[in-house]
Amino acid sequence: MVIYGVYIVSKSGGLIFNYDHNIPRVEAEKTFGFPLDIKLQYENKKVIVAFGQRDGINVGHVLLSVNGTPVNGRTTEDGRDVFDIIETKENYPLSLKFGRARATTNEKIVLASMFYPLFALASQLSPVPKCSGIESLTADTFKLSCFQTLTGVKFIIVTDPNMQGAEVVLKRIYELYSDYALKNPFYSLEMPIRCELFDTSLHTLLELVEKSGTANL
Repeated sequence: MVIYGVYIVSKSGGLIFNYDHNIPRVEAEKTFGFPLDIKLQYENKKVIVAFGQRDGINVGHVLLSVNGTPVNGRTTEDGRDVFDIIETKENYPLSLKFGRARATTNEKIVLASMFYPLFALASQLSPVPKCSGIESLTADTFKLSCFQTLTGVKFIIVTDPNMQGAEVVLKRIYELYSDYALKNPFYSLEMPIRCELFDTSLHTLLELVEKSGTANL
């Protein structure tokens, strides 16, 4: 069982907690000749592939290194501009490593705010009343499972598509939230959860699930 991440969304639709547990690294490195047959552009402080897919390199992937030198923003670690390097014929052949970009905190906040209306829409589309909304959403590479409390707080886990017993894990996460967040006198509802005991206990729970499954929960 693989659990990729945990998200908690408040009743008003704001992301109040997120935890990346086991995000797979998707990387591809290839040696290119001149001229470069994929188009790169600088966007959101990253150099990304804008056009052209080949050998595991896809649109949206981020440039990670040039000839083994890490890339930060649009410059390499030694201070050279990435676009100056790839536009100069004398620098070829070039070894470029690309990888899937990890979602930033701001991007996760946007995704959480998008899930909130989808959840409400699913409830309204139900042909029978009192629908619980989205409980499970399965794609070819992941499975999203959601548990909503009576107060409207949503607990979401993203897992391997073959994950079984997600509802048990979600309820255990809810118990940890009740014990370490709600009972914390310094925590206010609707605010981001910053509790070391909650973080530690959640990590321990996810490790146990991945090693032993949900039978012992």
